[in-house]
Amino acid sequence: MNGDGSVAQGGPEKHQFQAEVAELLNLMIHSVYSETDVFLRELVSNASDACDKVRYEAIARPDLLAGDERLAIRIKPDAEAKTLTIADNGIGMDRQELIDNLGTLARSGTKAFLKGLKDAKDGLGLIGQFGVGFYAAFMVADRIEVTSRRAGSAEAWTWISASGAGFEVAPASDEQAARVARGTEIVLHLKEDAVRYLQPYELERIVRTYSDHVLFPIELIDDKGEARQVNAASALWQRSKSEVKPEDYTQAYRSIAMAFDEPALTLHYKVEGRQSYAVLLFVPSTPPFDLTDPARKGRVKLYVRRVYITDDAELLPAYLRFVRGVVDSDDLPLNLSREMLQNNPQVRQIRNGLVGRVLSELESTATKDAEAFGKIWETFGSILKEGLYEDGERRAQILGLARFSSTAGDTRRSINEYVADLKPNQTEIYYLVGDSLDRLKSNPKLEAAKARGVEVLLLTDPVDAFWTTLPQEYEGKPLKSLSQGEVDFGLIPLVDEKKSEDTTVDAEEDASVLSAAKDVLGDKVADVKASTRLTDSASCLVASAQGRDRELERLLERQNRGSGSKPILELNMKHAMVRALGTAKKEDRAQDVEDLANLLLDQARILDGEIPSDPAAFARRLNDYVVRALRSAATA
Repeated sequence: MNGDGSVAQGGPEKHQFQAEVAELLNLMIHSVYSETDVFLRELVSNASDACDKVRYEAIARPDLLAGDERLAIRIKPDAEAKTLTIADNGIGMDRQELIDNLGTLARSGTKAFLKGLKDAKDGLGLIGQFGVGFYAAFMVADRIEVTSRRAGSAEAWTWISASGAGFEVAPASDEQAARVARGTEIVLHLKEDAVRYLQPYELERIVRTYSDHVLFPIELIDDKGEARQVNAASALWQRSKSEVKPEDYTQAYRSIAMAFDEPALTLHYKVEGRQSYAVLLFVPSTPPFDLTDPARKGRVKLYVRRVYITDDAELLPAYLRFVRGVVDSDDLPLNLSREMLQNNPQVRQIRNGLVGRVLSELESTATKDAEAFGKIWETFGSILKEGLYEDGERRAQILGLARFSSTAGDTRRSINEYVADLKPNQTEIYYLVGDSLDRLKSNPKLEAAKARGVEVLLLTDPVDAFWTTLPQEYEGKPLKSLSQGEVDFGLIPLVDEKKSEDTTVDAEEDASVLSAAKDVLGDKVADVKASTRLTDSASCLVASAQGRDRELERLLERQNRGSGSKPILELNMKHAMVRALGTAKKEDRAQDVEDLANLLLDQARILDGEIPSDPAAFARRLNDYVVRALRSAATA
């Protein structure tokens, strides 16, 4: 066994596929997907990438293209041999690259991808998004031969696999090496049920559908060896909007984004002046597979004068990473290094312009077509809200775009609509953060707000716990959490004046109750206070004004990053259970005082979606208290 896992037998090197690749191939080989056309789109896309790469590397090393400057992709069906060949004269691969690129999936999230592929109704839609399109060829071929020569190399190598049973790598034969002077040739030995892909009209249909906008000529070779270009090979983004049909945009989107859905929003424009660049951006209608990738990178491709540079230029911030498309600059240097991409003032200017334009277009859509924007927000709102935490400059603009669930009804509301419906004397925008909409709607912290008809925003995305930690305001109205700090609704009138609250206060008795509860609970809580939030429930837990909001603290505790800060227990001093604690204190019933104080704390935890710190003690305490109450009632 060799160090790379190959078996040395004096002939071709035999390799096993990585376990994840073997699983993927099993899905491909036994695929029940009907839309197998995707295999050609994926192979053409890979060939296009290879041509892009050699053109880019040739900027520094012109000799790589010497004698073969015209980059193209060639498709050749052979009806007699039942083979389909896809060839390019791009960058090519050496021996190790063939092993690495065609034998392993060197990406994070592989297992999640495979599960998604198994579970998805349209599993094919995930293939291109994950960048494993080469393996789609196994849907139509039972044997694949790849011959490749790295640009500038004297050696050509052949990779062969049949039905996913591992693969072999060997030096190319003289005949193969002669055919591949640079680049890659893929020969598919088609399955019996895939011979339709030998029909020229079928191949041309697929190319026009999926790859018409590939920038390199795609040539179909007939049985006489004559080549005919079958794609437009024009940069759609450089054309005038008046020349482009809606279906052209759809096909361009699918080709650029490796997607199967329809774009929910299209931005096509040119910037001219101190800088000149063309932009074609799309907002998908379904989430890209890599949307939750921890790297949080965008996938907008950067071209310079139609030469592909990178899709890693971070032209849009992480909170707009769902946007796909192309930016083609007329002014940037072709030999942009990664450091230059980070620091180039022209790139910075492009970034600022793109972000502003995308957000403005989303605002325009929200105004003109609320239903369309609602779907975009439903799909990408939780991602866009990351900008509330990360982009202080545009925070107000993003907040204006946001749509929130609230206590005002079942439809999402904008912050503008909230402010327009403020109650008399209301000076703050109230919100509550949690992990479930149903649980938030029944949270006791809403009670005083409900009694006054005050709308409360209900925030359930994990990111909500983070962006709300920053000082936030809208049109001079600060955002205020109902689970943190002091809340005073005293100046806002009740909805039903007949149910006017009993404002009589026995300060001495209340102080005694609070002190008794504090003495029992000790360091389980930071403090025990009288509540202005509650009207019906007995107790609730809140954070101090200087501490973290309750939901954020819970999220961080799950990651062992909690601060260890204790919550404040608030008591509804008018509630019968709290009054019973006061009575037990007066009558010196120590056990009842202890049980009631702990029950009030555990009850508040349960209402917050937590479990009591000691469930067994909670159950025993509750049972004992109920039994004592029943005995007392029986003897009365």
